[in-house]
Amino acid sequence: MVHRIWGLLIALIIVPDVYIWLHYYRTRYLHNRIIRRVWWIPCAVMTVYTIGLSTIRNFAPTDLTWLNTYLFLFGIFIGPKALFAFCSWIGSALRALFHMRYNYGHRVGLAVGALGVVAYIYGLTFGVGKIVVRNVDIAFKDLPEEFDGYRILQISDIHTGTFDGWRRKILHAEIDSIRKQRDIDLVCFTGDVQNMRPEEVEKMMPELRRLPYMYSVLGNHDYAQYVKSTPQLEESMRRKLIGLENQLGHVLLNANIPLHRKMKDGRRSKATIWLAGEENDARPPYPDRANLKKTLRGIPDSAFVIILQHDPSAWQRDILPHSNVQLTLSGHTHGGQMQILGFRVTELTQDEDLGLYEKQGRYLYVNAGLGGLVPFRLNMPNEITVITLHKATNINNSHSSNQS
Repeated sequence: MVHRIWGLLIALIIVPDVYIWLHYYRTRYLHNRIIRRVWWIPCAVMTVYTIGLSTIRNFAPTDLTWLNTYLFLFGIFIGPKALFAFCSWIGSALRALFHMRYNYGHRVGLAVGALGVVAYIYGLTFGVGKIVVRNVDIAFKDLPEEFDGYRILQISDIHTGTFDGWRRKILHAEIDSIRKQRDIDLVCFTGDVQNMRPEEVEKMMPELRRLPYMYSVLGNHDYAQYVKSTPQLEESMRRKLIGLENQLGHVLLNANIPLHRKMKDGRRSKATIWLAGEENDARPPYPDRANLKKTLRGIPDSAFVIILQHDPSAWQRDILPHSNVQLTLSGHTHGGQMQILGFRVTELTQDEDLGLYEKQGRYLYVNAGLGGLVPFRLNMPNEITVITLHKATNINNSHSSNQS
């Protein structure tokens, strides 16, 4: 993780310190030699820390405490200074351009930096444990009549390794919220049950066994490619994870199954819809194991199909142009794990990064997930989604959503 952007991180550590030193400390405030030298200690420590993490061969350290500590220190000491320096620099440019007497960027920078620290601490503590249940109604013209009102519970991106230690209570609360949902016909999990290793899932199995029986697919983190190893060991870890997930339900690996609805009188519906599960479909550096043709093999052309695909970018790239799938359920993005004034950083890389999307009567829902490698959430709560399918003639609006 760090080794991919280590140069950018070091620049964020050093450049603001140099800017502040040249414009403030060196010329105005701190004339005591000892105090002036102390100023550079956090910069030196974080630079060494960054270099150390960048030498790790794996995506993240085996013990995530090292990464979480680094991110905490970065957010407390480096982020605020970077925000202040940026605002001050903008203020200086505006002052020179408009011949202003004072650089108002100083005050804005102090306020933004302080607000950033508060928001960061909130995201690491209260924000990371917030849970929302979103109820979504979608109508389809070709949905069999017997499946009108069919309720699907979707969860995604648990990242169990992040819930070690005191955060385990967050996972417990999330599963409690899942178990409270009533009249559910189908439970789907759209990938990333682990961070890097199946041992994380194995350790949390007492909690995960409390989940209802679910159909699932693998996400990019579930292929053990974030651990540098031999192809044989990588495949062994993948198979171990699949075995663990199959204890919680059924993993669909480029495969499909027919679904019948249990009616109120106990009988099974005569009509059938299909659930397909495609392996991860993504561009590098993420693993690409998808095979849409194999995934949909044997499904009648006129059938109503729900497909589980971890990466939502596959919807426009492959699912829409090469199939008749009516509903795609995805995760992967976590909604950027934060949203500021309606903006999410994932909007820069994904056309569909959160919520419900529609094209010509076909739908994609992107779930914000229940976790993440980095334990941080700001205005982007962990999400449990309950999707209710309707026959188009039985509902006025084609789709609607609300949360509780």
